[in-house]
Amino acid sequence: MKKMEVSTDVNRTHRSLKTAKELNVKPVFLESGFEVNPVYTADDIAGSDIENEIPGEYPFTRGIHPSMYRNKPFTIRQYAGFATPEETNQRFHFLINNGQSGLNVAFDLPTQCGLDSDDPRAFGEVGRVGMSIDTLEDFEIAFRNIDLNKITVSLTINGTAIIIIAMYIAMAEKAGYDISILRGTAQNDILKEFIGRGTWIFPVEKSVKLVVDTIEYCAAHAPKYSPVSVCGYHIRESGANPVQEMAYAFCIAKAYTDGVLERGISIDDFASRLSFNFDIYGNLFEQIAKFRGGRRLWAKIIKEEYGAKNNNSCWLRMIAGGGGGGLTKEQPMNNIVRSAYYALISALSGTQTMALCSYDEAYTIPTEYSAEISLRTMQIMIHEMGICDTVDPLGGSYYVEALTDKFEDEIKKEMKTVEKWDGIINAIANGKIQESVSKQAYTREIGIQTGKIPKVGVNIYTKKEEAKEVEFHPYNAKTAETQLEKLRSIKAKRSTEKVKTCLDHVKQDALDDKNLMPSIIAAVKEYCTVGEIVTAMKEVYGEFKEPIFF
Repeated sequence: MKKMEVSTDVNRTHRSLKTAKELNVKPVFLESGFEVNPVYTADDIAGSDIENEIPGEYPFTRGIHPSMYRNKPFTIRQYAGFATPEETNQRFHFLINNGQSGLNVAFDLPTQCGLDSDDPRAFGEVGRVGMSIDTLEDFEIAFRNIDLNKITVSLTINGTAIIIIAMYIAMAEKAGYDISILRGTAQNDILKEFIGRGTWIFPVEKSVKLVVDTIEYCAAHAPKYSPVSVCGYHIRESGANPVQEMAYAFCIAKAYTDGVLERGISIDDFASRLSFNFDIYGNLFEQIAKFRGGRRLWAKIIKEEYGAKNNNSCWLRMIAGGGGGGLTKEQPMNNIVRSAYYALISALSGTQTMALCSYDEAYTIPTEYSAEISLRTMQIMIHEMGICDTVDPLGGSYYVEALTDKFEDEIKKEMKTVEKWDGIINAIANGKIQESVSKQAYTREIGIQTGKIPKVGVNIYTKKEEAKEVEFHPYNAKTAETQLEKLRSIKAKRSTEKVKTCLDHVKQDALDDKNLMPSIIAAVKEYCTVGEIVTAMKEVYGEFKEPIFF
């Protein structure tokens, strides 16, 4: 009896001394603004239903599959692509031969912005930061001897996503694949481009219309393909805190969902193919909790707000890997350690796919050497660290569960703020979201510069170092000429009359407000270029003009 009384007294002591002030210790605040208690107890998760939540069952706090990685680890999908399709194909085979199970394709800026390689505005950028794509032939070369039934492909493209998806489908059809079972993903999240990256082309509303076109088309013709991956990643990399990252991504996903529903498509016919791309850097527990809380909230949104009947529609399917924003140019080898922690966070968060940043991404395109280290980091974690042995190993932790509940509530509050700004589309069109993210980025940068936010090798544990040679990804000017020669050859061989007919069809469908996927697929099959198709669309849709604030 005495023992029981002592135990109860100890618990009372801990519960009454859980604040930093009472324990006389320095207060700790997460980047999201939450204060961290020195001690967490059962009181902190009172009212939580975590004891009854089962992995693979709604609301999926503990993961979207019952056994998660026990039978099959997460997909390893490193970001790759540079120069010509020929060189990119070689890198793809290098990664696959070293154990990578999926591809994540980078495109150069001209391709992202809808410019052909022979466009004067593309000078100096052809193949510099990704693979150059002008016509369907480039896709045929890039994926030569790659089995698309075994290797799923993610296309990191946005402004021209409808054209690149059309090329991927056309290439697969030409190679004899069954489109109805073809898997893969396109980033295709244009709203985050207005917030974070800037490779937009058309006005906001028309840009959203094109995303909805791809979702509608794939729901009918390629139901296993994921035509959009909503990217909190780039919003976070632009300066958003973890709450904003999740909240803005969910608002964006809802905007696309609303657009599809307006076309008379059932939520259960497409919601399970929506996917998300999220960022990881910073506090380990904060990152894990944001995903657990976010996964639960998204499930509730789809079921309670949209009335989904199929629980699979409520899945938050995600790729989550290390963010380049967490890496440093200073003492770059430290990034190998950082990336290992990012991989651990991703796995403990229940990701479906992992793309891990390489240590040199702070200053260059990853070399084969650095990419292989990232690949081996994930493989060591899978095969040596026991990370796949059990589902949601942090489930039930007082701290993690309390943070999970906090994130669900705070993400919801931030989404309501966006509603007060007349919704995400209007808030982006008038620059309100961009302003919010920029302010947060400024606050964080000041924190790093003043040392308030510690960064090893940057503002603490710094040292004077001799200048070291680092390996940069070389830009070969001959790349552009090779691509131009290929483009000239295609233009000489194709039917000028058929090209004109196809481009006129794209333009007319745009004027008639039709789904553009069918006419664009027909156009790419006749080897119309990315730039030609974009030009035809611009003649109808116009271009986005970014709002300027003074």
